[in-house]
Amino acid sequence: MRCHGWLVLGLLASSPAWAKKVDLDYHVRLLPQSEQAEVRLTLADGASVRSLDFDLGKDGAYSDFKADGQWQLQGGDQRGHWQPAPGKSQLSYKVRLSQRLKGGAYETRMTPGWALFRGDDLVPPARLDQHDGTELVARLSFELPKGWKSVETPWPRIGKHRFRIDNVSRLFDRPTGWMLAGTIGTRRARLGETDVSVAAPQGQAMRRLDNLTLLTFVWPQLQAVFPRNPPKLLLVGARDELWRGARAGHHSIYLHSSRPLVGENGSSPVLRELVHVFAQINDREDSDWIGESLAEYYASELLRRAGGMTEERYQAQQASLERSGKKVSSLRGEQVDSAVIARGVLLLRALDQEIRLHTHNQRSLDDVTRAMMRLNSVSTAEFIQLSESVLGKSSEVLQSPLLR
Repeated sequence: MRCHGWLVLGLLASSPAWAKKVDLDYHVRLLPQSEQAEVRLTLADGASVRSLDFDLGKDGAYSDFKADGQWQLQGGDQRGHWQPAPGKSQLSYKVRLSQRLKGGAYETRMTPGWALFRGDDLVPPARLDQHDGTELVARLSFELPKGWKSVETPWPRIGKHRFRIDNVSRLFDRPTGWMLAGTIGTRRARLGETDVSVAAPQGQAMRRLDNLTLLTFVWPQLQAVFPRNPPKLLLVGARDELWRGARAGHHSIYLHSSRPLVGENGSSPVLRELVHVFAQINDREDSDWIGESLAEYYASELLRRAGGMTEERYQAQQASLERSGKKVSSLRGEQVDSAVIARGVLLLRALDQEIRLHTHNQRSLDDVTRAMMRLNSVSTAEFIQLSESVLGKSSEVLQSPLLR
């Protein structure tokens, strides 16, 4: 009994509930006149953190560093090393929010009336070295320019322009995901256990209610496949000079205002990125085809299961995928194009049919997908292994030379 008591005390002492909580506050002041943001990190107790080693990237987006304690730029100014001072300690800098792609379109943009950007850019990724028994409690607050009304992020709101940042998969909590500030309009709904918001600057032709209706329509089918319940999901969009595509972020999606809810080929850009948000499948070993083809597969499959696609349209889409992917000889590689994705979708559909047939419709590709969701990353070899475990035998579909 005495040994058992000591064991319990030892387990309690190592529990996060006993950790020393230290406030980490991110304050962001948006500066539309220079298309920048001024970011200030404040540690309530700098002595609790030995150092933060930031990856500043290659494009010189960060500047004007000021720090309590020691700050040093390294690696050709691509890294920044901060050793906070004891007591209340601060690091401040400026970051350029307007960023263009090679083709000239904006990937993120700040205008005199609004800003659409990634939280990932506000605070660069960093390696945290902290003392044992310390837990950082992170919060994000915004100071908006005069006339700007509001700000939306994918994080839980805890006050006016304030948010709680808590990512259990990371030691260093930093704001990530798509964000939008300015004179904006927002439509909201509670879907399952998730607060969903569709936001865009006023006058940018974003179909807020249309997108929210589509999400409401497929949500039960989405959760049946991907058993996740994020507290928030934010869909942001705009039009002027922005990249004409769609892209997922942490519990968030960017969608250009011109993109259709469902394209002529039967796929949906917003549903494809929604699958990325929920599945969170990370590929490795030249296996990018898995995540991309799976997202495209479910973008139309969820619509079909919800009753939004007839069998005739489904067969027409199948024929279109066959035309697109007919010249593909291998799915493997670090970069995948539309033809590879199309061919991957066809393989996934064939695998789903094989699993359903052999298991008398008791199992399907959904079971394989849920198994992959439990892995930190997945390779083609592991995908085959998981699929054959669900199937209960060697798969004829996965003998394809496309996977070699």
